Amino acid sequence: MQRIAEIDSHELAERLEQDPQGVRLVDVRTPAEINQGVIPGAETVPLHLLPLQAGQWSDDTPTVFYCRTGARSAQACAFMASQGHATALNLRGGIVDWARRGLPIAPAPAERSVG
Repeated sequence: MQRIAEIDSHELAERLEQDPQGVRLVDVRTPAEINQGVIPGAETVPLHLLPLQAGQWSDDTPTVFYCRTGARSAQACAFMASQGHATALNLRGGIVDWARRGLPIAPAPAERSVG
C-alpha cells in the first residue's frame, strides 16, 4: 500500500500565512459538514465527486485535502496518487485538529466547487 504524504495543521497554517497561493486547499466533506465551516480559502469537492474532477487537476501547486478527521482526505490523496498526481497532501487530523489548535474557521462558501 502506498504511503500518503501528510501535513499537520501547524505546518499548513504557516504555509498559508507565508504564501496563500502556494497551496490548493480542498475540503472533501459532505455539504452538511461544509455548512459548519471551512478552513479559509478552501475549495469544496465532496469525496464522491472527486473522480469526476480529477482530470482538471494540475500538479503545479501542492494540493492539501482535508475532511473531518483525515480518513476521507487520505482516500482522496490515494485516489489522486493513483491518477498520477504527485503533489497531494493529507491534512493529518482534519478540520477537527485544525479547530482544536485554535486556527480560523470561515463560513461555508456561498458558491461551491462541486461542478
